[in-house]
Amino acid sequence: MILPERIKPALLPLAALLIFEIWMRLADVQSDSLAPPSAIALALAGALTDGSLLAATRDTLAAAFAGLALGGAIGLVLGIALGLSHVFDRLMEVTIEAIRPIPSVALLPIALIALGFGYRMEIAIVSFACVWPVLIMTRAAVGGIEPRLIEVARVLRLSQLDRVRKIVIPAALPRIFLAFRLAAGIALIVAVTVEIAINPLGLGAGIMTAQQALRPDLMLAYLVWIGVTGFALNAALMAAQKTLFGRAAAIGDQA
Repeated sequence: MILPERIKPALLPLAALLIFEIWMRLADVQSDSLAPPSAIALALAGALTDGSLLAATRDTLAAAFAGLALGGAIGLVLGIALGLSHVFDRLMEVTIEAIRPIPSVALLPIALIALGFGYRMEIAIVSFACVWPVLIMTRAAVGGIEPRLIEVARVLRLSQLDRVRKIVIPAALPRIFLAFRLAAGIALIVAVTVEIAINPLGLGAGIMTAQQALRPDLMLAYLVWIGVTGFALNAALMAAQKTLFGRAAAIGDQA
């Protein structure tokens, strides 16, 4: 029997889950950190039914998307400016390379003192994390634009704003969208990390609550749901990328 190509990638994880389930049941493992896949599935269904998981997902995605929008906008503007001006790029090189390696979670104490618990603090941390992939990929995309397009803009005597709006952004858009797609994954990761570390809301807080209640099945159900959410988000963005840019999307992925 020939299996469809879309099913084949799922065979290995399904087999691993089945083996793990059998081992947990036969060995009668009692653990505060592990649970059989069937118990995780039941806990996931229960959390979905009572609405707690959906509410936590709403809180996490709200902070992640807000941070992505803010950080992405800052990175986009700076990336375009750096890509267009070699002088500005050289002036900012040391500053950017000194700040960029700082882990976003290292800013938690400062953000907590300045903004307190809640959405504002989480959005600020996510924004910081999202600036850099958008900035770097936008700078590379703008710097790699065909020079003849820039010459056309000069011949037409376009203003700097019109040059960016009519020439630069359309030419670099596939790679800019790719930058936002990568930043979206980072936004979700950082949002959950902030919630686990310090912020009492969202999926990260749900994981910590389940862990403190000695509910490994629920804790792992939250982890599974985060994976599903990230997979769905990336799949949606990939579909949008292919729809909007066609073959240019593949070129952007290879760049």
